[in-house]
Amino acid sequence: MGKVQVIAVTSGEPAGVGPELCLRLAERNVMASGVRLILLGDHQLLAERLAQTGARLRLREWDPRTPSEASALEVLHMPLARPSQAGTLDPANSPYVLGLLDRALEGCVSGEFAAMVTAPVHKGVINDAGIPFTGHTEYLAEKTNTAQVVMMLAGGGLRVALATTHLALRDVPDAITPQSLECVIRVLYAEMGRKCGIAQPRILVAGLNPHAGEGGYLGREEIEVIGPVLERLRQEGMQLLGPLPADTMFTPSMLAKGDCVLAMYHDQGLTALKYASFGNGINVTLGLPIIRTSVDHGTALELAGTGKADPGSLFVAVDQAIEMAARAGATAQRA
Repeated sequence: MGKVQVIAVTSGEPAGVGPELCLRLAERNVMASGVRLILLGDHQLLAERLAQTGARLRLREWDPRTPSEASALEVLHMPLARPSQAGTLDPANSPYVLGLLDRALEGCVSGEFAAMVTAPVHKGVINDAGIPFTGHTEYLAEKTNTAQVVMMLAGGGLRVALATTHLALRDVPDAITPQSLECVIRVLYAEMGRKCGIAQPRILVAGLNPHAGEGGYLGREEIEVIGPVLERLRQEGMQLLGPLPADTMFTPSMLAKGDCVLAMYHDQGLTALKYASFGNGINVTLGLPIIRTSVDHGTALELAGTGKADPGSLFVAVDQAIEMAARAGATAQRA
């Protein structure tokens, strides 16, 4: 039997649904595939949510020296700053939330963990604590000194990557430069091979403006920025179709021509993807030196502690992390 792959799962915002969704991972029989799931979070918090939701399982402390048990979930205990109540945000626990990410990242970089999966965090309460934070993607990029990462969501038969992430709409055009767009496309193209197993991906690239600028009448970004970048990269052999009008890019006939869509801004791409896959979509951060997947939803404070939150997205995120880790392991063995 080969080496067991350890997947770290961060439980996210303690007042949200993350902790109880993580407990539902007991329903996933992953050990049969040589995988071990480790929950990162406060042991008492997880025990309390366990009692609230009525789930019947046992929590045990993570110890890599002892074999896992089918009847237990393993917890790498990290203490809360203050006790947390389901549905009630507390800025005092924001350093704890980021500490979960730091510990999972540290384990991935060192080789202790093969991948990390993240439950949702609440950007607002982290900023309320005086900690500038725009999202997991940007945070992990900074922590790993990665110059360019790409957010890609997958689900419902779609893969949608973003040229810009969490920006105000008025800031998007200035952020799409020839240099930044080329870098995003290069990362996306390479990572589709490394992490998705598609060596020569076909990428559908959206325009920025309505009707892809309509020949410059509705904007010139397609003519002056997007089009020239695509043409230059096509000369290298990349399969890039666009710039395409975003309002028709998600039709079945157009999607059949590509393996992935590149949208210019957050809602341009993710509205269609979440319509197609909400509850079962995932987020994958491309370009990092580690494997990171995530749920595609927020903290759902109103559902916290009820046991009614749907674990589908977390299940898919874990399955995708396992698949990517296995692919990375196989590649390393061949190298």
